[in-house]
Amino acid sequence: MKIAIVGTGYVGLVTATCLAEVGLNLICVDVDEAKIEKLKKGISPIYEPGLDDMLQRNIEKGRLTFTASLAEVMPEIDVLFSAVGTPPDEDGSADLQYVLDVAKTIGQHMKKYTLIITKSTVPVGTAKLVQDTVQKELDNRGAKIEFDIASNPEFLKEGDAISDFMKPDRIVCGVGSPRAQEILEKIYAPFVLNGHPVIFTDIASAEMIKYAANAMLATRISFMNDIANLCEIVGADVNMVRKGIGSDSRIGSKFLYAGVGYGGSCFPKDVKALIKTADHYGYSLEVLKSVEKVNDQQKIVLFDKLNNYYQGDLKGKRIAILGLAFKPNTDDMREAPALELIDKLTEAGATVYAYDPVAMEESQRRIGNKIHYGKDLYETLENADAMLLVTEWTEFRILDLNKVKFLMKKAVIFDGRNIYNDEEMKKNEIDYFCIGKRTK
Repeated sequence: MKIAIVGTGYVGLVTATCLAEVGLNLICVDVDEAKIEKLKKGISPIYEPGLDDMLQRNIEKGRLTFTASLAEVMPEIDVLFSAVGTPPDEDGSADLQYVLDVAKTIGQHMKKYTLIITKSTVPVGTAKLVQDTVQKELDNRGAKIEFDIASNPEFLKEGDAISDFMKPDRIVCGVGSPRAQEILEKIYAPFVLNGHPVIFTDIASAEMIKYAANAMLATRISFMNDIANLCEIVGADVNMVRKGIGSDSRIGSKFLYAGVGYGGSCFPKDVKALIKTADHYGYSLEVLKSVEKVNDQQKIVLFDKLNNYYQGDLKGKRIAILGLAFKPNTDDMREAPALELIDKLTEAGATVYAYDPVAMEESQRRIGNKIHYGKDLYETLENADAMLLVTEWTEFRILDLNKVKFLMKKAVIFDGRNIYNDEEMKKNEIDYFCIGKRTK
């Protein structure tokens, strides 16, 4: 069975490498020739713990190969995973141009039965568009070749993607024929042997499961942030509230941490896309619209706290930001709260110094020299009028508070992830503000 994965971004490369790890042979395809040449040398285009070693190992064993031409390899392919990007369009809906470009190329060059599996996150109904696109190209060629479409959404957390793929909570496969199901059962047999369930559904349900899962998690985050803001007003402690409600078995404790909002490649665009899908069918998802509104507001909560502290005068202030990536263990800054925060600070006339263990190169690519970059945590704090903790990297969890007080112009900390102890801060005479609890 010859398998191709189109798209060597986050989802495609992790999927290919993990499937190779269990013994399958895969051809990875990407139109970015420079990226392909680096991958042939074992150089990953993304930061993901554990991926580099696994990638190198499977290249050396010959289970992973790379090409920039889908047309050249398509005639020999039995199974194709489409894992190309689906960025948000101008109106927030998913842009399917890359998905349909792949479908068009498949239809132009396939020579035998092929199972086409959509791995990208796509709106309900995309499988039908892919099917129609492939069939149109086959009809143009006068070719009568059978094929099947399937949906196999990913559920990978950045920073923990290898573990998520190798030890999944579930594997969701949307199929339209027994033949497609049989092939997917064969591909995922190593995971079933290890006790991880494969859930087979119709294709539309599989497409919806992915969006519904991310929307639910985003809802929990925004709900908890809304509760946190109310806690500050009424004098409650959001950490105690979280423990209290999280111990309820009907609710559970995951995704109930208050902070500065969600970001990344999935939640923001998937919430937007699901809202747009509902709008298209004449239904308004009011809960998700509120989730999105709360998240947008939460991204600037640290700015509001800082601005209030300095009574609306941030001009000339030197502000240290710790953490640029949207979450730890990744360099991904898509929709990162730090970006919104940096915009607000620079507009207010502040000078921003920032440090992140892995995302500073990505930050420079995105915003250039709009801010200054520190070599480490403590260099970033030198002469700072305030410190803003945005991403909860492990190395930020324990601060040398004496050193912090010595380096900073004014010892004031705004903790956007609630990782510090307010009593310890008070004992060390540091002005401290967090999310969801009065600390002054």
